[in-house]
Amino acid sequence: MNTEISSFTATALPGIPIIQPGDDLAQIILDALERAELPLQSGDVLVITSKIVSKAEGRFVDLRAVQPSETAYALASETRKDPRIVELVLRESKHVSRIAPNVLVVEHRLGFISANAGIDQSNVDGGEERVLLLPLDPDASAQAIRARLLEATGAEVGIVISDSHGRPFRLGNVAVAVGVAGMPALLDLRGRTDLFGRELRISIQGYADEVAAAANLLSGEAGEGRPVVLLRGLTFPALDGRAKDLIRPPEQDLYR
Repeated sequence: MNTEISSFTATALPGIPIIQPGDDLAQIILDALERAELPLQSGDVLVITSKIVSKAEGRFVDLRAVQPSETAYALASETRKDPRIVELVLRESKHVSRIAPNVLVVEHRLGFISANAGIDQSNVDGGEERVLLLPLDPDASAQAIRARLLEATGAEVGIVISDSHGRPFRLGNVAVAVGVAGMPALLDLRGRTDLFGRELRISIQGYADEVAAAANLLSGEAGEGRPVVLLRGLTFPALDGRAKDLIRPPEQDLYR
């Protein structure tokens, strides 16, 4: 039996400002690390909320400029939602999965199932007429941030861009990975053995999702103002995964 004690630490980086379009997130993170006296080390993981990535990339939409389609008006009537937001949901989605009063669940263009295509107004300044979309390509965003940090520090770090999702048949949101770089998104445990020597045959761990959820205990979802969390002490193989690795193939999806 393996009795080695393993642990990791999670630290919310201090002083992250309200992010504006065009802000240099990598430099903002480097400045926060300096304030915290936490120089990056190879093997560290930075979990960054999708909201600040979207803000830096200018993914704001002014609802006053949105013209809903007939389909959006029809869905808005059924769901009792603003037809302009419904129109944006449709633009960000592959297809509609479920509708009900106050419910619009879709398959996002990035492949995951999401309420309202991840479109959000919480922690978005500019009034009720301004909303924020998810990053255009979160995996590419994670790669770009990682490359900047590597260039500046020489540290080979993992990056997870996180977002809060609901789950079928369970109450409460959890953070999941929508962008990944420099670390595995999935860990295939098949072939390993359990405590009693039985071979694992189907165990595949959603590793990046678990990392995102751990960091979310610090970053929160309201007014905490802690959108970047450093995790140190994790042990994972040198695999460069992507969040798209986490998407279940349609032929394996039992809920479609």
